[in-house]
Amino acid sequence: MAAVVTDNRDRDRFEIHLGDELVGIAQYRLRDDTIAFTHAEVSDEHEGQGLGSTLAGESLAAARKAGLAVLPACPFFADYLQRHPEHVDLVPAERREEFGL
Repeated sequence: MAAVVTDNRDRDRFEIHLGDELVGIAQYRLRDDTIAFTHAEVSDEHEGQGLGSTLAGESLAAARKAGLAVLPACPFFADYLQRHPEHVDLVPAERREEFGL
């Protein structure tokens, strides 16, 4: 079953589903042209399956498509960006050091 990532704007979070089951979220705060990812989690029974990386990657792709700057306040997002430098340009240059980038 393929994972599907959607932006639930009413709840200020991206969600990842397997079928009808919500298996993870990436909470955010959107202000002007900046999205700050504040918390991410995947359900315990689905950890280690790459769903967190899928969630982060799709969330960052959506931010890029919308022309948003990214602040990875959530440690998972900061770690993801360290492992995937192709997305670091989404973080304003003057803020990268703050997130270890």
